[in-house]
Amino acid sequence: MRINLSFTLLFKTSFTFAKKNNMTLTVILIYVGIAAIILTLITVFAFKTHKSWLMTFLQNYVGAFFIFSGWVKAVDPLGTAYKMEQYFAEFEATFEATWFSFLTPLFPFLSSMAVQFAVLMIIFEIILGIMLIIGSRPKLTSWAFLLLVAFFTFLTGFTYLTGYVPNGGNFFDFGSWSDYNVNNMRVTDCGCFGDFIKLAPKVSFFKDVILLFPAFFFLFRYQDFHTCFSSKVRGSVLTVSLIGLVIYCMSNYVSDIPKLDFRPFKKGADIASQKQAETDAQANVQVLGFVLENKNSGEVIQVPYNDYLANLANYPSDTWKVTDQVLGEPAIPLTKISDFDISDIYGHPATDQLLLEKGPYIMIVCHKTYGSGNQATKVVEDTVFVMDTIYNDAYQEGYVIEKNVERIDKNTVSFTNYIWKDYYAKRFEEVIKPFVSDARRNGIKTVAVIGGADKAKILDFESDLELGIDYYVADDILLKTIVRSNPGIVLWEDGKILDKWHYKKLPSFEEVKNLHIK
Repeated sequence: MRINLSFTLLFKTSFTFAKKNNMTLTVILIYVGIAAIILTLITVFAFKTHKSWLMTFLQNYVGAFFIFSGWVKAVDPLGTAYKMEQYFAEFEATFEATWFSFLTPLFPFLSSMAVQFAVLMIIFEIILGIMLIIGSRPKLTSWAFLLLVAFFTFLTGFTYLTGYVPNGGNFFDFGSWSDYNVNNMRVTDCGCFGDFIKLAPKVSFFKDVILLFPAFFFLFRYQDFHTCFSSKVRGSVLTVSLIGLVIYCMSNYVSDIPKLDFRPFKKGADIASQKQAETDAQANVQVLGFVLENKNSGEVIQVPYNDYLANLANYPSDTWKVTDQVLGEPAIPLTKISDFDISDIYGHPATDQLLLEKGPYIMIVCHKTYGSGNQATKVVEDTVFVMDTIYNDAYQEGYVIEKNVERIDKNTVSFTNYIWKDYYAKRFEEVIKPFVSDARRNGIKTVAVIGGADKAKILDFESDLELGIDYYVADDILLKTIVRSNPGIVLWEDGKILDKWHYKKLPSFEEVKNLHIK
C-alpha cells in the first residue's frame, strides 16, 4: 500500500500549499510530476512489474492528475452540478435551431439529473485515475480514459470556441464567427478544477487536446501497462475507493457544506472590502482600443485607442460604429464578489445596506424555492363611499365633508396560490423558524435572500411560513456560490462572513451566540 500512502501525503501537501499561495496549472503539473516520479520508482523497484518506463510514468502521471482534478471537484459536487446545468442549458439552445434539434429534449432531463450526473462523473474520474496507477484492466481502462478525455475536450472546446460566436449567433453557423471575444462565451469557464483554480478557456481546451495523446497511446499500447498487486487486491482497492468516494461526495452536499471552501465567499472573507477593491479595479481598467463595424459592408476592425482618437476623421459616424471596447486587465482579478448584487422585493438596491450593516446579522439564503403555483380566485370586498358636504356656520370654513358608505361591492379576483413542497417547508418549520425566533429574542437581525422569485411569490412564502423577517432577491447563481445549501445560513458582521452552515448542521442559536456574537 506504499503507493497509496505516497500519493495521499503529496496530495495533502498540495492542498496546504494551495491555501497559502495562488495555485496555477503549472504548479499543479509540477506537483503531479513529482508524484508520478515517486510512484514510478515504487512501481519499478518495489513491484517490479513494469514493461515500459514511458508507459509506467504516463500511467502514474495521468492517473495522479485525474485523481487530483477529480478530488477538488469531489470537495464540492454541487459546484460541478451547477456548471453542468449551464452546459445543458446552452446545448439545448444551441441544438434547437439546427439539424440536431431532435436532441433538445435530452438536455432538460440531464439538467434535472445534474447532481447525480456530476457525482457520477467525479467518481468515474477518480476511479479511472486509480485504475491507471494500479494497472487495473488495461484495455477497459484505456477505452474509458479515451472516452472521458474526449468528453472533457468537447466541453472545454465548446466553452472556448463560443468566444468566436457573436452574441445572438448559433455555434453551428460557422460563417457568422468573428474575432475572439471573451464576453461572447456561453459558459465562462469549464470547471475542470472546480473552484480550486480557474483556467482560461483556451488553456483548458488545449490541456484536454494534449491529454488525447496519452489517451490514444494507452489505447494502442495497453499491453505495456504495469500492474500492481494481485487481481483480488486491485478489485478490493477499487471497491473500497468507490464506496468511500460515494460517501465523501454525498457528505459534501447532502448533509453538510464542503469541508474545503475555495470560493470567494468562504468563512472569514471580508466581502465589503473585496467588492470595493474589485469595483475600483474595474473602474480603472485601461481602454486599449475599439472594435468598429462598417455600416455598409459589415467589416469589423479593431483600432488601438490612440490611433482611433488621432484619426477620428477616418471613421465617420455615418460609416462606422463602435460595437465594443478592448479593455486591459484589472489590477486585481475579479471574482464572483463583483456580482454581489441584492435588491429588496420592490426592486430597490440593497447591496450597500447589507454590506455596511453594523454588528452581526443572519442571512437565510435560498437560491430556489420549491413549490408550484396554481391559479385560484377569491372574493374581495370593495367599499364605495359617497362624499356629502354639510354646511354649518359653527365651523370656520362654513362646511364639513362627511364620508358615508354607499355600498359594498364583492368582486372575484384571480391570484396565484403557491403550494410549497412538504420537504422544503419542513426545513423552515423545524430548523429555520426556531433559529430565527431565538435570534429575534436576542436582538439579532435576520433577513432572507431569495433567488428566482418575484414579489408575489415571496409574500406568499412569508404568509405561509410566517418567519417575520425582511426579504431580498438576488441572482440564483450568486446565492449558490455563497453557500451550498438550500436554505443555507450565513452569519455576517460588518461586511464579513463569520460563519455559514448547511441547514442540517445548523447549531442552536445559543451555540452561535457563544461562539461568534460578543
